[in-house]
Amino acid sequence: MKKRPRDPAFALYDKYPPSPSCSCDICREYCLRPGWWTVSEARRAMVLGYGGRMMLEFSPDFSLGVLAPAFRGCEGFFALKEHSHSGCTFLSDGLCRLHGTGLQPLECRFCHHERIGLGIQCHSDLENNWNTPDGRNLVSLWLKRMGLTYLSPLRNQGASAAKL
Repeated sequence: MKKRPRDPAFALYDKYPPSPSCSCDICREYCLRPGWWTVSEARRAMVLGYGGRMMLEFSPDFSLGVLAPAFRGCEGFFALKEHSHSGCTFLSDGLCRLHGTGLQPLECRFCHHERIGLGIQCHSDLENNWNTPDGRNLVSLWLKRMGLTYLSPLRNQGASAAKL
């Protein structure tokens, strides 16, 4: 019997363990900006019906897309700067509705005021997790389910929406 490959997210779970709960001002500020799921976490959230509460974020050059909990006002759409001040769609009365459900993004679980400077590396590793065929396929599926079309501004350079 062929052994199934290990989900790449498992290495990230080992590297970025959950932080202790904290409600200090710094940690609460982290909650205003939605953290990123791994590809497998976002897939699970979609299966459980949360696709409409996600948004698609792009890298600055639009070569990479990441599904994340939406800013309020961007649910089921692209991340828009105009809504970045609105906070995470799952933050209600200062509490995360995903906390303790098994659906909280890895980046949210990891970030903590005592982990100074480590959030940048976590974010970078999550970017790498999304910059895979699995990540691009999930983004394409989400776009289709949301009825959205994405034409890459890089299409004249050989990129296409399918490569997102």
